[in-house]
Amino acid sequence: QLQIVESGGGLVQPGGSLRLSCAASGVSLDYSVIGWSREAPGKEREGVACISSTSGSTNYADSVKERFTISRDNAKNVVYLQMNSLKPEETAVYYCGVDRLMSWRRTCGLGPSAELASWGKGTQVTVSA
Repeated sequence: QLQIVESGGGLVQPGGSLRLSCAASGVSLDYSVIGWSREAPGKEREGVACISSTSGSTNYADSVKERFTISRDNAKNVVYLQMNSLKPEETAVYYCGVDRLMSWRRTCGLGPSAELASWGKGTQVTVSA
């Protein structure tokens, strides 16, 4: 059974950086789309970044391009989200999700989706002085 655990969240000052990790167990991430989404209080969940575990192709929300980087370590079954130049409005719970590679177009190719098949419980990121 697939289990997804996010880590690396915390409190960071505006302009600072954090690296989130997404560890999957129970099922290999081979042939998967892995995505990050976030949900701020009172707002809808939005897709932030996504990656193909096979090709390494990525996609990002416009709001995070040039600042966030998603990467994978297939050997460790882990996906990372490096977040730089963080802004207070990016305070949210960040979730890691997984879907089948055949869902690529819907879940990542057209933009990072907030509707992947499986999600972790999230990690809190707070950007504040």
